[in-house]
Amino acid sequence: MQKLPNLSGAEVIKILKNFGFLPLRQKGSHVVLEKILFSEEIHCVVPLHTELKKGTLSGILRQAKIEKEDFLKANR
Repeated sequence: MQKLPNLSGAEVIKILKNFGFLPLRQKGSHVVLEKILFSEEIHCVVPLHTELKKGTLSGILRQAKIEKEDFLKANR
């Protein structure tokens, strides 16, 4: 199992856009992204930091309902 890479908030947002997420709003350094899946709305919050901690990135993936392996494939 691969480890999560060191990514900035902007890089994570770019990858999440490939999964169908769109920026909904921004307050300060936090961007709220949204994806509408059938009748369900999925929201996740990404801080625009220069480097996200592993736990923060893991929490973002949990909010976005994206498996770690799928995210790593999309990051290539």
